[in-house]
Amino acid sequence: MAKHIVGIITEYNPFHNGHLYHIEKVKEIFPDSPIILVLGGNFTQRGDISILNKWDKTEIAIKYGIDLVVELPFPFSCASADIFAKGSIDILNYLGVTDLVFGSESDDIEGIKKLVETELSNPDFDNLVQVYLRMGYNYPTSLSKALEDITGDCFKLPNDILGISYVKAIYANNYKITPHTIKRTNDYHSKELNNISINSATSIRDALLNNKDIKNSVPSITYNYLKNKKIPKLDNYFNLLKYKIISSNDLTIYNLVDSGMETKLKKEILNSYSFDELINKVKSKNATYAKISRILIYILCDYTKDMAKEFKEIKYIRLLGFSNKGRDYLNKIKKDIDIPIISKFTREKDKMLEYEYQITKIYSLVFEKDKSKSLIEAEYKMKPIREE
Repeated sequence: MAKHIVGIITEYNPFHNGHLYHIEKVKEIFPDSPIILVLGGNFTQRGDISILNKWDKTEIAIKYGIDLVVELPFPFSCASADIFAKGSIDILNYLGVTDLVFGSESDDIEGIKKLVETELSNPDFDNLVQVYLRMGYNYPTSLSKALEDITGDCFKLPNDILGISYVKAIYANNYKITPHTIKRTNDYHSKELNNISINSATSIRDALLNNKDIKNSVPSITYNYLKNKKIPKLDNYFNLLKYKIISSNDLTIYNLVDSGMETKLKKEILNSYSFDELINKVKSKNATYAKISRILIYILCDYTKDMAKEFKEIKYIRLLGFSNKGRDYLNKIKKDIDIPIISKFTREKDKMLEYEYQITKIYSLVFEKDKSKSLIEAEYKMKPIREE
């Protein structure tokens, strides 16, 4: 068995040249080691829709060198950084991963480790976070400010923040996983395509929605999946969301919705005509754009507080695809894994898996009839994608 088993965590929304660079760097650092991908599915961590479905993303990943693709379930994939990280790292630990490699704006793994050690062990940290929360800052900003006060270091960019959550999940659970960073080379938030090969996923999605050419920004296989196809938008679901908010007698049943948020949503939904417009009318100093976007997806997908309490732990591993190397590795370790590895969907196996089926049905609503039907059927008919 290989000395190193490498894990990566991503959404591939869509798979672009930066993701290919990531895989190539992993192969340079850990030659011949299996690469295991925890893949975010049809809705994303920041509360958006995935423009490619999970099966298309899996096939692209396998073709570009990933050995094992497993699904991050919705309760973790569309969630705050800490919850997203916990689910992902738990899965990688179950699968015997020894090394995690993630993109980072700072490329400062020692600094990230230092911050995590402070957060987990400094007695003043939690008190400082509460101080900033009372001042009206949102939770991620309060964390960042408290850490900066104690350590003098400041990490505010999204991949660094996710990286801190990954390392925290590793340290808090005493997992034997060594974290590594790869320097992120583009602006995460940029909506403009530059005349360079590596652009942000945000800029690529924006270009697609505005009928701009993305050929130089994505590998050929991704391009072939995207060209001449209707690109789904979050706004395609807006009328469904609007109906749910207007017709609901109690929005506070949904995850993260308190009475104040319910009042704002009920007021602003009548004069809003897109997700972006509604979010900007509702967001505040202590409720970020991403948090509001996730809340709207929770309402759309009937994700309640009771479900969030029930779905706190990873209880199965859903296998989406594998290479020959990935298949061989899985065959060697599967008897030692403490939770079921699911390669074929059956609803009775797990409530969270059954809910994932519901998520796919909702995701499919904005596609044309044949595509919608095939997405739903794939959820219970599709076998893991294999390397050709």
